[in-house]
Amino acid sequence: MAVVRDLRVLLRLRDFRRLLAVRLLSQSADGVYQVALATYVVFSPERQASAAAVASAMAVLLLPYSVIGPFAGVLLDRWRRRQVFLHGNLARAVMAAATATLMAAGAADWLFYVSALCVTAVNRFVLSGLSAALPRVVDAERLVMANSLTPTAGSLAAFAGGGLAFLIRLTGADSDTAVVLLGAALYLCAALVSLLLAPELLGPDRRPARPRLSTALTGTVRDLAAGVRHLAEPPRRAAARALAAMTLMRFCYGALTVMVLMLCRYGLTSSTGEGLRLLGLALGFSGAGFFVAALVTPWAAGRFGPLWWIVVCAGSAAVLEPALGLPFAAGPLLVAAFVLGLTTQAAKIATDTVVQSRVDDGFRGRIFSLYDVLFNVAFVGAAAVAALMLPPDGRSTALVITVAAVYGAVAVAIARYERRSVSHQ
Repeated sequence: MAVVRDLRVLLRLRDFRRLLAVRLLSQSADGVYQVALATYVVFSPERQASAAAVASAMAVLLLPYSVIGPFAGVLLDRWRRRQVFLHGNLARAVMAAATATLMAAGAADWLFYVSALCVTAVNRFVLSGLSAALPRVVDAERLVMANSLTPTAGSLAAFAGGGLAFLIRLTGADSDTAVVLLGAALYLCAALVSLLLAPELLGPDRRPARPRLSTALTGTVRDLAAGVRHLAEPPRRAAARALAAMTLMRFCYGALTVMVLMLCRYGLTSSTGEGLRLLGLALGFSGAGFFVAALVTPWAAGRFGPLWWIVVCAGSAAVLEPALGLPFAAGPLLVAAFVLGLTTQAAKIATDTVVQSRVDDGFRGRIFSLYDVLFNVAFVGAAAVAALMLPPDGRSTALVITVAAVYGAVAVAIARYERRSVSHQ
């Protein structure tokens, strides 16, 4: 198979393997933290969770980085990306270990949220840097395949970390502390692996003198404006439209995530243990969809083009999401998790490829940070909408239909843009 051959070629590249290892370890730790938060907020027996509580937790974790994210991009285009991976993961390991100690000592609950807030802040730098550094370790010919493998492998690593965290969470009373310590260990391993990469390898190319912090902060708005202008240039407009489409699909995914959490907690199960098991199965099916997306996207994006592949993904989700979601039953829910995992990740791979191929290296850091900001705002906004629409048991026909309509609008809008682009050539 062509996919297998390309994977073998990529994995022969030493620096690609090392960058991939950093991603896998970092995102597996992220998966551990995400499950720790979900179980803490939704599945703690002493708490009566609600969609509003889930939305509040997402806002606490993500909204502040809608402000910090652009600053991360500006700094990523000034700092050596290898050093971001090293120091960022070391900082997260220290914060996670400190949090586990405080949790074991019975400290206040708000400390958990502060820790998660700090870990997520660093995460903006690490994930944006990983995406921006990828073209430095593979050639342009294999960039689509690399985009299929690395983000998807990272997502699968996050699912694996989350799965392990679920198992630990089900073992006993001290499991919350053990889950956080597992995350700390994985972050430390990611930091150590990053030392295998040469400091100058990952760029960026532009190497200005290191500015003072005040100078960097005052120059942020100007640099970001240059990044936005870069996206507005005719050769970059396809990237801008892909980002807009992916943002709306992320909104859909976020709304459905809240719905699934509430269904697993109240609508389809009678106990927290049963709910955790069903949520774990849903995550596993979604992870399988991510894996299939990595296999089919290189061929599909090559045959249809990345933007047309986004159209196919959004259109498929528009049709299948209500068909599988409206029964509000465990079996269709698991199939829907697979379908949405496949379509969401496939569209993300295509979007990453469009952005990387249309954006100059000196702008990639800030563009991918803006990408993260759009992701965060869309996810939190979706959680807020879901909190308004969802009943306590998570069964909302209106939400399912609304999400399907958004998917359909994305498919129609991108299809019209592509037809106009062809007619003007």
